Amino acid sequence: MGLSAAAIHSGLDAIAAAEPRMARALEIAGYPEPRIRERGYATLLRTIVGQQVSVAAAASMWRKLEAHLGEDVAPEKLLASHFDELRACGLSRQKQGYTRSLCEMVLSGDLTFDALPADDEEAIELLTRIKGIGRWSAEIYLLFAEGRPDIWPAGDLAVQAGLHRILRLDERPSEKETRVLAEAWRPHRGAAAIFTWHCYNNAAL
Repeated sequence: MGLSAAAIHSGLDAIAAAEPRMARALEIAGYPEPRIRERGYATLLRTIVGQQVSVAAAASMWRKLEAHLGEDVAPEKLLASHFDELRACGLSRQKQGYTRSLCEMVLSGDLTFDALPADDEEAIELLTRIKGIGRWSAEIYLLFAEGRPDIWPAGDLAVQAGLHRILRLDERPSEKETRVLAEAWRPHRGAAAIFTWHCYNNAAL
């Protein structure tokens, strides 16, 4: 489960107490709503299905997968499916490889969602062993599904753009600069990330 509204509020308040630019942005934009996804295999499967396609196309593929596999989209059923069956659901050869990688790790016990490493970097390293899951996808999962409070997806362009507005920088910071700028915000960077998404398109900032 993702960060609660209370956790987001307290995290942002802690940052704002030490960073006047954050306090100003918070006063203008207000607190963001929580972003919550379910913990577990289905959320990562849905992430893979939705990669590089429109929201509508991803939703259509997911409905077809549920119709084919059942609402629990069980990993053993996916692995038992033939190529053409999954292609009929909209999954390309590449996405089928990614989904099978996820299912194999789940069924082998190499990936247990109730027992991911407590250390964020170790959890990211484990999740990125799944084909098709990069660092950004792993970070988003840990923030939205597990509610880890210090996840900071510095490679996200919207995070960079939001930080540009919040801190009133001359230009959008690079991924490296984005990491450096938020170092002082530990251990509340997850709340800060959610706030950057809330702010990145806010013209008032």
